[in-house]
Amino acid sequence: MAKTDTSPIWDRLPPIPDDKPVLIAGPTASGKSELALRIAEEFGGIIVNADASQVYDCWQVISARPSTGDEARAPHLLYGHVAYDQDYSTGHWLREVTPLLTGPQRPIIVGGTGLYFSALTEGMAEIPATPPEIRAEGDQLDLQTLSKGVDAETLARLDRQNRARVQRAWEVQRATGRSLRDWQADTPPPILSPDDTVPIVFDVDKQWLLDRINRRFDLMLDTGALNEVEAMRSLYDPSLPAFKAIGVPELMSYLDGQLSLDAARDRATISTRQFAKRQRTWFRARMKNWIHVDFSK
Repeated sequence: MAKTDTSPIWDRLPPIPDDKPVLIAGPTASGKSELALRIAEEFGGIIVNADASQVYDCWQVISARPSTGDEARAPHLLYGHVAYDQDYSTGHWLREVTPLLTGPQRPIIVGGTGLYFSALTEGMAEIPATPPEIRAEGDQLDLQTLSKGVDAETLARLDRQNRARVQRAWEVQRATGRSLRDWQADTPPPILSPDDTVPIVFDVDKQWLLDRINRRFDLMLDTGALNEVEAMRSLYDPSLPAFKAIGVPELMSYLDGQLSLDAARDRATISTRQFAKRQRTWFRARMKNWIHVDFSK
């Protein structure tokens, strides 16, 4: 499709051929969703979610899911299509995204969940599902205990402060008798090679990103985040992945009278900063050969 927008953003991007999927990864609040929209409008394509929090139907505002206005600008898929208590993993996402790669419209896959992108472009080990009783057992353990149940090789490759990742490794080892690292060594070929895509990763100025994060939670509160969380209060289960979305535990604590709203805001903002730091570290380590872009300057 011919380019008609003369905005300077195009000078910072690689060529975008009509026949190639576009992958856009980046830390939270970096503006990657807006870039996906601009590319869809300028070059054509359907926007596909690659963010684990944005799959849940209960979180529109708190997960910064595309608005109704955004969805009117371009078609969107895999957003808000999963119930809060539905089991949904990287494997589920990979199975859903695979047929979209050969659909009638070019996919523009955008999000901040690095595991989704690595499963797509590096392959994913075919690990058996974790039995519910083992997951329940893991939910009762603290992070230190979980870490002790993971072999050293696997642990060395994990973000040890990310409970979900550590618990996943613990569950695999506990359920199968094999380490997650062993399973990953048997990974089949990837569904999509980065060479057959336009792989873009946001690598923006740290202070610029922190300033955007600081403003973001206030904007969420102004646009209904608290009402959204309150609507799910009676169903709240902190062990469910849906309720681990940043801002949810903090606002639940406010609603329960355990925190002031200012304290909840501060905690959520700090959690978002820490999450963005982990994302930046992960992307820089795992996406060295992607096209790094910086719209913060």
